[in-house]
Amino acid sequence: MGERIGLSDAEWAIIGPLLPPEHGRGCRPAQDNRQYFEGMMWIARTGSQWRHLPDEYGKWNSVFRRYRRWVTTGMFEAMLETLAEMVERDASADMIDSTVVRAHHCAVGIKKGLRKPRRLADRAA
Repeated sequence: MGERIGLSDAEWAIIGPLLPPEHGRGCRPAQDNRQYFEGMMWIARTGSQWRHLPDEYGKWNSVFRRYRRWVTTGMFEAMLETLAEMVERDASADMIDSTVVRAHHCAVGIKKGLRKPRRLADRAA
């Protein structure tokens, strides 16, 4: 369907051990973490819906469920902290560039002191 977004073997050698081991549910064996992690990266990079995940990454619902499980257990935060410690990065230097932070579409067009945004029809009257 599109270009494969994946990890090199060297990158996977660092990230792979940081991911929790998965156990099969019932009689099914667990799928490979690398395939699922690359599927999550594909979603993050493309901004696509989970249902549009290419089949090469596995079933979209399985990838989504593992993603949600990792988010709720705090696995991603722990992984990022571990990676930051590995490169000895100073976490106090983190910042957000305001040029990429956008206001919500509901926040646009409201003048100070007005309850509703101005419309073209209001100006004509």
